[in-house]
Amino acid sequence: MGFIKKEITIGILFSIIATLAGAFMYIEFFSQYDFEISLKLLHESNLYGKVLTLAAIPNLFVFFVFIKKKQDYRARGVLLTTILIAFITFVFKLI
Repeated sequence: MGFIKKEITIGILFSIIATLAGAFMYIEFFSQYDFEISLKLLHESNLYGKVLTLAAIPNLFVFFVFIKKKQDYRARGVLLTTILIAFITFVFKLI
């Protein structure tokens, strides 16, 4: 049981890192402003949900890498995190 929890936790951590990297890349490369100014504009425009959705795209690649390497429990961790991100995005849409 400990092995399974460890593998799922590793998948969750990789997914969080991929999501943070996706958000950083999106803000850095697709915004015409500096990073700090872009974050301020996102906050003022209440666009966290849309950016979070785009930031979750790298999870797809991480998921398929784990599937290809036959690391199913790590892929489950990525899937769980992606579902959580979808739920958070839904909550942001309601607010």
